[in-house]
Amino acid sequence: MSARTLAVVLSLALLAALTAAVSWGSTSIPPGEVWGVVWRRLSGDAPRPGTDDLIVWQLRVPRALLAALVGAGLGVVGTAVQALVRNPLADPYLLGISNGASLGAVAAIVLGAGAGGALGLGLSGAAFAGALATFALVWAVARRGGGFAPLRLVLAGVAIGQFLSGFTSYLVLQAGDEQQTHSVLFWLMGSLSGATWTLLAVPAIAVPLALLVLQARARGLNALLMGDETAAGLGIDVVRLRRELFLVTSVLTGVLVAVSGAIAFVGLMVPHVCRLLIGGDHRRLLPISALMGALLLVVVDTVCRTAMDAQELPVGVVTSLIGAPALLYLLDRRLGSES
Repeated sequence: MSARTLAVVLSLALLAALTAAVSWGSTSIPPGEVWGVVWRRLSGDAPRPGTDDLIVWQLRVPRALLAALVGAGLGVVGTAVQALVRNPLADPYLLGISNGASLGAVAAIVLGAGAGGALGLGLSGAAFAGALATFALVWAVARRGGGFAPLRLVLAGVAIGQFLSGFTSYLVLQAGDEQQTHSVLFWLMGSLSGATWTLLAVPAIAVPLALLVLQARARGLNALLMGDETAAGLGIDVVRLRRELFLVTSVLTGVLVAVSGAIAFVGLMVPHVCRLLIGGDHRRLLPISALMGALLLVVVDTVCRTAMDAQELPVGVVTSLIGAPALLYLLDRRLGSES
């Protein structure tokens, strides 16, 4: 299947998944009514009285769109990080940025900044501030002694990420009540339940912008996979390219974690599946990874929201249950083809 055909198939599947995500729930709404509500809202007509309009436009559409944006972002950033460190087992959280965002969010919940405390950042703002602070720290450590080697970057990210995870665990233990602990753990496992139109604004800008920036560097990403010397021989400024990739992937990871919590395996699994389907050329791989990541997370979030009557499953739990076996299968298939 060509990349163009696959893009069309994934786009149609994503549209169908978004429709199903808005239609299905504790109150089922026919797809025709869903699109009627969306059309009336987009065209500026007055909404019809009743609960369907409120459920569709205020609750389910923002959540479905946030799932698509986060999934697309994770697919894109996972593809870029794997090229950045030349490691197919890398994912967006390898560089420690998600640990910093998690620490910021947990601190906001436990210490009260999320409720408008001294910092006044809110939960998402505290998470993003933690991500940026971690980015600066990993950057400083990775740049010690000059250069921008992938191994040094990975080791700095892993070490700092684990260090911050220790603080996060300590804060979880300090949670003042059961509800607070539940909120912290649910957020750490990933959740899209807080989606609003206001929350959509930043990822709606950040994800397409990051995709455009990375797409413009697709040739450099291809060259990095062949080694630094080969890339330099092709006229690529390797140090500058890695610096730009680290900046883009770190900021985008911070944005995604700030709005959805830590969602595992999407950024690791999606690039692998896309490479099996269309190869490793990043000019095709990046947009296909965005579409597949969006489709995957919309489907997973719909399952998390509708699978159980009494409660909602954390998104990260389901992506891990799907991602771990899928990754083992892909690794076994790759190793089998190489033997």
